[in-house]
Amino acid sequence: MNIVEIKGLQKKYGKKEVLKGLDLIISSGQIVGLLGPNGCGKTTLLKTIVGLIKDYNGTVLIDGNPPNTHTKSVVSYLPEKTYLSNWMTVKDAFSLFQDFYADFNMEKARDMANSLKLEEKQKISTMSKGMQEKVQLILVMSRESKIYILDEPIGGVDPAARDYILSTILKNYSNESSILLSTHLIHDVERIFDKVLFLKDGKIEIEEYVDTIREEKGMSIDTLFREVYRV
Repeated sequence: MNIVEIKGLQKKYGKKEVLKGLDLIISSGQIVGLLGPNGCGKTTLLKTIVGLIKDYNGTVLIDGNPPNTHTKSVVSYLPEKTYLSNWMTVKDAFSLFQDFYADFNMEKARDMANSLKLEEKQKISTMSKGMQEKVQLILVMSRESKIYILDEPIGGVDPAARDYILSTILKNYSNESSILLSTHLIHDVERIFDKVLFLKDGKIEIEEYVDTIREEKGMSIDTLFREVYRV
C-alpha cells in the first residue's frame, strides 16, 4: 500500500521555483532517506506532506487523502526547529500529546524517556538543544502513526546518543508504517535506510534502494551523495 503519492508537485516562493513537478511514492514498511544540499527543497517537501504548506500545484495524497484533518491524524512530524514551550516540563509535553493525539502511547514515551535519562519533572528551558531534540523525538515516535516525517532528527545530538536514537526510531515503528527522514549526517544514518531519494533542482534526481546502490555502484550512500552534489 502507498502511504504517500505525489504527482507533479510545484512550489514557488515569489519567483523562485523550489519544487519543479516532483513525483514521489512511498509505500508502507519503508524507511526512506531524503537527501540533498541546503536550499534544495527538502523541508518544503516535508511541510507540504504534513499539510503546513497549502499553496502548491500538483497532487499530494497521504493515506489516499489530500492533506486534511484525517492526514494529520496519521502523520507524526518532527520539525527541524524546537517547538516546545520553555515553561513545559517533559511530563507537560507528554500530557499535551496525550490530549491532542488519540494514538499517543504514554507507556512507550515514558520508557524512552527513562532510557534516554530524561526526568519528567525537568523543564524544557533548562535543557540543551540536544536534550530538547530527544524529547521531541520521543513525542513523535510514541504515536502509532502511518508515517513519521523526521526533519534532521539527530542534528543537535551528540555522537554518543545517535546510535541509541537511531535504534529508538527502528524499534518504534511497525512494518505497516513508514518513515521519511531528512538528514545531512548521511554516514551516521544510512544504515537504517531501505531507500534513498536525492533531491536536486526541484526534482528527485535519484530514487533507489540502498542495497541496489551498494551492489551496482559499489559505494556507500555518503560517497554517492558527495559524487552527485560535487561542486
